[in-house]
Amino acid sequence: MKIALLGHGVVGRGVDEIISTRVDGMEVSRILELPDRLTDPRMTSRFEDIVEDPTIDVVVECMGGIEPAHTFIMGVLTAGKSVVTSNKAVVAAHFEEFARAADEHGAALLIEATCGGGIPWIASIEKARRIDDITSFSGIMNGTTNYLVDTMAKTGEDFSTVLARAQVLGYAERDPSADIDGIDVMNKTIIAACVAFQTSCVRRFPVTGIRTLTKADMRLFAGKGRVVKLLGRAVQRDGRYAVAVEPVALPQSSLEANVPANFNLVSLEGATVGPLKFYGQGAGSLPTGNAMVQDLLDLREGRRPQYDFSHGLSYDPSLLAGDYVLRTTGTVPADAIPFAKGAWIMRSRTATEARAIFERALATDPASFIAQYPQED
Repeated sequence: MKIALLGHGVVGRGVDEIISTRVDGMEVSRILELPDRLTDPRMTSRFEDIVEDPTIDVVVECMGGIEPAHTFIMGVLTAGKSVVTSNKAVVAAHFEEFARAADEHGAALLIEATCGGGIPWIASIEKARRIDDITSFSGIMNGTTNYLVDTMAKTGEDFSTVLARAQVLGYAERDPSADIDGIDVMNKTIIAACVAFQTSCVRRFPVTGIRTLTKADMRLFAGKGRVVKLLGRAVQRDGRYAVAVEPVALPQSSLEANVPANFNLVSLEGATVGPLKFYGQGAGSLPTGNAMVQDLLDLREGRRPQYDFSHGLSYDPSLLAGDYVLRTTGTVPADAIPFAKGAWIMRSRTATEARAIFERALATDPASFIAQYPQED
């Protein structure tokens, strides 16, 4: 099997290393790179050299971003070549379009590496769904933010100090917005919801990150026996579904509350299988590369995923509701109950309502913070 890589950054190099050292009968024969980075005889700066090469069986896209990744993926699929991708942003934005192009041109689209790094999350959803309706899923889907909150909890340092260290260690990008504002988790939640619920997930839903989290917030919740984690969540029931991304103050006894460093933990629930949890490295060169090579091996063995968006579920924000704690000097609802100095708890709010309340608070206090506060079982 001859493979072309689109991009030879952190993930691309991981794929190349795994194939060259651990997989027989598979070869990276071409690599698309920028004109000033052609350091390997396999490299080219011309996409046409790849898409028009009849010897290339599959293209592995690990560039990131929307364009030119979207154009390249569509070009590959319409040429009848299969695509393995780790690019959650472009798949979340164009999932249906890619799946339709793959079907129309006899190609395959494999997306395991878009969600959860080395965790076999998409494959596990697909396997569970063969018997069960997936009624819900949730989890820690971003290693950067988990490293930040875990380190803050353990060291008592403030957010900016821990973020700066994460950037030095390579856990956080120079511009960390996609991670700390919840955009990365949003994209992964969209993809997982499409696969789990077999519907076209909306793109406009509540997304709140941890940009304004402080060490005082961490101490406040720790005093209540809680740990803050950034979660992607989704639920479906009776032809309806809802999704959200937001900080959640979890009981310290929960598995999620104890996930360390840059690890991920994702869970699903089905009617007969009950709750299933999957833990592992959520990012990085070799874990993500591993997921992509697993997809390549599946493809070589004849697996062609089929994605079904036909269930037509309606979006109902009332399915995700609970209590929220808001720390602010700004506007709070009239029925908010004092929780601690400068913080209030609001009962029985949907994620959509909580996000609207948070936005009003931010308008007068940009340092405000909000977290969902689930009742303990």
